[in-house]
Amino acid sequence: MKTLLKVGLLVCAALVSQSCTKFLDVVPDNTMTLEDLFDTRETAYEALARVYNYIPRDDNTHSTTWTLGDEWVGRLDLNNTVGNLRAIRIMRGLQSATSPQLGAWSGTQGTKSLYEGIRQCDVFLQNIHLVRDMGDGEKAEWTAQVKFLKGYYAFLLVQRYGPIVLPREMVTPEATREQLFLPRSKVEECFAYILALMDEAIPSLTERTTENNMGQIDQVVAKAIKARVLFFRASPFFNGNREYFGDFLDRDGQPFFPLDYDNEKWKQALDAINEAIILCEQNGLGIYHFEREPFIYDRQAFEENGENMRTLYDLRMLICDPWNRELVWGYSNHDFYNQGELAHSTNIRLPAGYGDGVINTAAYSWQWMAATYRMAERYYTRNGLPIDEDLTFNMNTMHELTRTPGVLDPEYKAMNGIMQPGAETINLYLNREPRFYANLGITGGYWRAHTVRINTMMYAGADGGYNSSTHATDFLSTGIGIQKLVHPESQSNAWQRVIRFPYPLMRMADLYLMKAEALNEYNAAPTQEVYNAVNLVRERAGIPNVEVVWSDPSLARTVNKHLTKEGMRDIILDERAVEFAFEGQHFWDMWRHKRAVAEFSSPVWGWTHTGTTGETFFVLEVKQARRFTITDYLWPIDLNELNTNGNLIQNPGW
Repeated sequence: MKTLLKVGLLVCAALVSQSCTKFLDVVPDNTMTLEDLFDTRETAYEALARVYNYIPRDDNTHSTTWTLGDEWVGRLDLNNTVGNLRAIRIMRGLQSATSPQLGAWSGTQGTKSLYEGIRQCDVFLQNIHLVRDMGDGEKAEWTAQVKFLKGYYAFLLVQRYGPIVLPREMVTPEATREQLFLPRSKVEECFAYILALMDEAIPSLTERTTENNMGQIDQVVAKAIKARVLFFRASPFFNGNREYFGDFLDRDGQPFFPLDYDNEKWKQALDAINEAIILCEQNGLGIYHFEREPFIYDRQAFEENGENMRTLYDLRMLICDPWNRELVWGYSNHDFYNQGELAHSTNIRLPAGYGDGVINTAAYSWQWMAATYRMAERYYTRNGLPIDEDLTFNMNTMHELTRTPGVLDPEYKAMNGIMQPGAETINLYLNREPRFYANLGITGGYWRAHTVRINTMMYAGADGGYNSSTHATDFLSTGIGIQKLVHPESQSNAWQRVIRFPYPLMRMADLYLMKAEALNEYNAAPTQEVYNAVNLVRERAGIPNVEVVWSDPSLARTVNKHLTKEGMRDIILDERAVEFAFEGQHFWDMWRHKRAVAEFSSPVWGWTHTGTTGETFFVLEVKQARRFTITDYLWPIDLNELNTNGNLIQNPGW
């Protein structure tokens, strides 16, 4: 049964036994005492599941943090419904101290309270010794998992709130007011607390969990996440942020944030990243490549355009190929009866005429989470440069209509399986890097889902486009889709037809690009080691090495940008923005570097989805206003918490 439990030990055991129940709810509240819960290994396992169940639901469309930033736009008619698309509501300037969106402090508006999760950790740690039928070794290993999760939940709180109240000891019913109502600790104390818990946990963890327990915390996961904690600690938001928080003081007049920059924090992060990479690679992890036979509809394209198609498959299957070698830590606590996943809300409906008697309904293919127009520009050219940095890319004509070469045209060979032959499209969609075609659903391209390859046009009434007669509200409002999270064999109508995969919480590409950034920030100028780390990701993406293309005066507008720390910083952040597109990373990268206000305060644009021809469709229009201010960097603490605990100080601006 454990093979189904994966990350949170919470996936429905019904597939191999009886009814489907969230693991957290196996033991009804208030029906068992702590002594009962920790009487046997089986019931203690349920207590362990309770702890894992507080990992945020970033797979869920309305509760995910992945839609923070400027990459996603959802169904527009849901804009005014508070319970929908909560992260996008934050980006629209609709955060609130009275009922915070994704309020992880108190558990409001789409997320559970991480403090409740920490209390579950404390309950487990206080009582695991009571279990009768477990050996000391297994108890120590489970204890280490929970101790790590306690530190991880505290980190997620710091990430959202900055200084937090540190739960140093378990509160009992006999606790005094002084023990109950604690003040917030300084940011550096919070990081020290988190890192101490992780360091205590790591030695007792299994080095790498077996297949039956994938997703549980092991040393590989713990060292990688510890590296991320130190990476955030070294970043400008937390490292000498006098600009934003010089006057954010505690009751004693002392600053909550460290106000002086410390370059050695990058060295500490780098050491942890290197340690994590070494352990990961020793356990067989690395950059993912697709190693199976291609889907039948692509076999001819593989024969005629093999190299490009292999790259496309490496990128297309990277996220949705379950538990592949790049996944360091994955989240798979999916409710099999719930259609709420991002994978479902991004998938398009199967158009008429495809498949052999395949049943298709709106279930599990909503067709209403779209990519913003900005994402169509953000991906690189085929030369591995941003479109405004590539001298061969004509920005003035990029919106002009064109046609792809015909199937018999020699120029089509390199496009075979990537773009449709003889299809109407625009120049912006041609001569782009492979990740552009693997991740997006575009006019003139292909959408791989429902076990078929769909010729997408995205015009109103065309395959993938707006069709008021069948789905008046379920449509991609920008006319640009997101394939990245859709398994090509996932179908509609029933959960049994959906291919499940863990959502990445950490993958190897992240560690390699973290290494590049930490090296670049710690040293006076970029080194070949920085380029090598970035190139591991670029090579899989099928684009030239960074030092090659940026030194070419015939290609790069800003020649040798990669030779300066500042230039290489931009290049690394651009690489992360493309590689981790739609995975919830870009928002935090801009946040870490204090660029979020500049990046996320402009409107979301898209094509005119009601257009039925190229002339009427490829017209940009504002889809949604966005507003992100310095105040929005830190989530507000719920006013109910402030009214209860007089020692709390609210975050600035709220």
